[in-house]
Amino acid sequence: MLHFTLPGAWGAVVFAALSFTPSLLPRGGIIQGIICGIDAAIGYGLGVLVAWIWRAYADRDARPPRPWAWRTFFIGAAVLLLVFFGLGQYWQHEIRGLMGVTDYNVALVVLSPLVAALFFLLFLQIGRGIRRLYRWLASLLSRWFGRRAAAATGWVLAFATVWLLVTGVLLDGFVGAMDQAFSVRDTTTKESTTRPTTDLRSGGPGSLVAWDSLGRQGRAFTGEGPTASDIEAVVHRPAQEPVRAYAGLTSADDAESRAALAVKDLERAGGFQRANLVVITTTGSGWVDPALVDSIEYLSSGDTASVAMQYSYLPSWLSYLVDQKKAREAGRALFDAVYERWSQLPQARRPRLFVAGESLGSFGGETAFSGEYDLRNRTAGTVFAGPPNFNTLFGEFRDNRDPGSREVQPVYKGGRTVRFTSDASTAIPPENQPWDGTRVLYLMHASDPIVWWSPRLILKQPDWIGEAPGKDVLQRMVWMPFVTFWQVTADLPFATEVPGGHGHKYTTEYVDGWYAVMRPTGITTGELNDLKQIIAKVE
Repeated sequence: MLHFTLPGAWGAVVFAALSFTPSLLPRGGIIQGIICGIDAAIGYGLGVLVAWIWRAYADRDARPPRPWAWRTFFIGAAVLLLVFFGLGQYWQHEIRGLMGVTDYNVALVVLSPLVAALFFLLFLQIGRGIRRLYRWLASLLSRWFGRRAAAATGWVLAFATVWLLVTGVLLDGFVGAMDQAFSVRDTTTKESTTRPTTDLRSGGPGSLVAWDSLGRQGRAFTGEGPTASDIEAVVHRPAQEPVRAYAGLTSADDAESRAALAVKDLERAGGFQRANLVVITTTGSGWVDPALVDSIEYLSSGDTASVAMQYSYLPSWLSYLVDQKKAREAGRALFDAVYERWSQLPQARRPRLFVAGESLGSFGGETAFSGEYDLRNRTAGTVFAGPPNFNTLFGEFRDNRDPGSREVQPVYKGGRTVRFTSDASTAIPPENQPWDGTRVLYLMHASDPIVWWSPRLILKQPDWIGEAPGKDVLQRMVWMPFVTFWQVTADLPFATEVPGGHGHKYTTEYVDGWYAVMRPTGITTGELNDLKQIIAKVE
């Protein structure tokens, strides 16, 4: 039979009510129920902890609550939860309006309290299981230690056991199973993908990289994309067939070998003879956002070569958690291999060298550089979209932003090289300052949880919540210890399940972003608008 303490129950109700406060993205009923259940479990634990600390200072044992205390709780809990449930629906309606989301499943909303109760009970039992483990260990240790020493050591051992179990057996097993499952998927090919018939693509005629070794995302990268005639139809001038080089996980044994192979195939296809050369660090399973690469190919009239490589089988969200080291190695290895060959060319014959990456790809892309001047000196421009909060350079530029600039729209060193925007179709701040030479541009939506998620949210309020919010974030969003962290965490898996221009979904922003960084000539406003319509439909 379940037993609840009154302090824990009040903590659970308060945190459950707070879970309805707005986060970055709209939530469905099931997700709201999960968040509510987890927050309630956290609140229950904190309520029990606070009561225990109070009794310790008061030097007294727990007392049974008076009969009226539970009656007051049930009335107060019902009123509080009903009020916040109603407010939550209103706030969700506002967020959906900001993002143009029309989906709303009433049945799932009605089901959400049941989901919340199930998750609350699940995590409550997990917590009590840990407590039972602690008591058993403390009782065992009390044979040799004093009571206080046994209790303290028991907590340490219980925590260590749970930590090792989660990060060792469970996490490693889960990652291994996922890696195996997605390695099988990597052998499949999208229905829209066909093997290239041109020698300008890896996997095509004369390629040094076997088509079967490219992986699912590598085959999509080289087997799709605009042709010269597609580009000509938009820019209304003669265009070339773009070059695309790629190496998959099975193309070579390690990151350095894959990078070297990709560069050799790039050179074979004539990539170093193009006017523009783009080094792209992929996300997780080797995915390159078609909007990213298609945009630069259209804007350059096809006079572009792009090179990328795969470093994992895992999807982006899982790679985000466990494959950061592989992303770092891949980003550095690929750029270094390209740069070595590029720097050997006569200066007058070198293509303009660009770097790009989205999400974890931006993390990997950054690792080849030490800072602003390194990006400026070794590239002609950079576009990074949706950078994770833990990105080294992104964090450095953001945290050392100029006084007075917001975290959601930082200005670094007067915008001389590095700039940030949520909407590249408008003037990119600082508008009154020159942006000469190499341009480094970060595209980041105010509602993108990938950009803002951090473990620091548990106990520390970030600047971006206290500032004036971005255009698609509710001003009513406030920071609360523990609660905000779980809300933003729950946003992560659904970061791309929103319309373009919001969350972690970057589409037409690439057209304006590359236009700002590349500064192509002869592109009219009408052609840009036509291109945006094409890119908006790319999947």
